[in-house]
Amino acid sequence: MEAAGRRFPTPPGPMTRLRLAALVVFLGIALGAFGAHGLSARLAETGRLDNWETATLYHLIHGLAMFAVALHAGKARGYWWFLAGIVLFSGSLYALALSGMTKLGAITPLGGVAFLVGWGCWIFARNSSNPIARD
Repeated sequence: MEAAGRRFPTPPGPMTRLRLAALVVFLGIALGAFGAHGLSARLAETGRLDNWETATLYHLIHGLAMFAVALHAGKARGYWWFLAGIVLFSGSLYALALSGMTKLGAITPLGGVAFLVGWGCWIFARNSSNPIARD
């Protein structure tokens, strides 16, 4: 696609979105296992185990939501918002749990808002010819 002599990248197709969602879920499982087995003593000692568990839970829930959206043949409704939420919400909690820098907690609500916008994309979607979108 070109406009005024500039090239714009084509948006990722369904298979690319599916692979990215699978990678996100893979990382969520790996980080959860790492927190439970490799970091559990350190996280318990610093009192940050709850932060890690919350980050992992939201990471996996929204990774699965990304996977479901990627399987849907229509638009990538909410997909990129879920990814942004994982990066901001879970990422800030992972970093907080590892570093103890409480200022990172200021980023976490931005990720929560991104999650809500992603779900809002589904709640307020207009009906389409897709049977999933019909009541």
